[in-house]
Amino acid sequence: MSDLPLVHQAASLLLLHPDADWPHRLRTVTDALATAPGPRAEPLLRFCAAVADVPVLDLSARYVATFDRSRRRTLHLTYYTDGDTRRRGQSLLRWQDLYRAHGWRPPADELPDFLPLALEFAARCPEPGRAALREHRAAVELLRLALRDHRSPYADVLEAVCRTLPGASPGDRAAALRLARGGPPTETVGLLPFPRRAVPHPYEEEPVP
Repeated sequence: MSDLPLVHQAASLLLLHPDADWPHRLRTVTDALATAPGPRAEPLLRFCAAVADVPVLDLSARYVATFDRSRRRTLHLTYYTDGDTRRRGQSLLRWQDLYRAHGWRPPADELPDFLPLALEFAARCPEPGRAALREHRAAVELLRLALRDHRSPYADVLEAVCRTLPGASPGDRAAALRLARGGPPTETVGLLPFPRRAVPHPYEEEPVP
């Protein structure tokens, strides 16, 4: 049996904001991953070990600083292709349509391109969910590289996600930006259309915090 749904669900849970339920969530993920060790689960287990002794309030503050205060490390995938433009509204509608087409209703209080939602969708609806992740691979890779540059333990979670995608990851940010401009050569059968667009200049020019 493939470990992809497990890896996607585990990554989804680990990328949610750490709240009062975080210790239970972390134990659940760690126990589940221990039943299916492998190259994809390895980075997730490394992340779990790295944050196991971090107080919830401290980890919450790190999470906010990591994902909420830098556009270069946002968890919203369409930002990497559309930036703060009107095009993004159409991209968000495509995500909503994709979820509805497969009978899945994510929480209404979060944008549909939120990576933890996309990962949960991939765990629950593997074929269309994985196709959507492949289509947005450039965004996932750019986030992975930004987290690596930030020296964040969350880089391991993105590393695990990238290991579920076909082919080798881009080696650096320039290569990931080229991927974003040209789009990955992926199969999109069964996936609602996600037009490929160049990464907007505001993203490329943002100073690294």
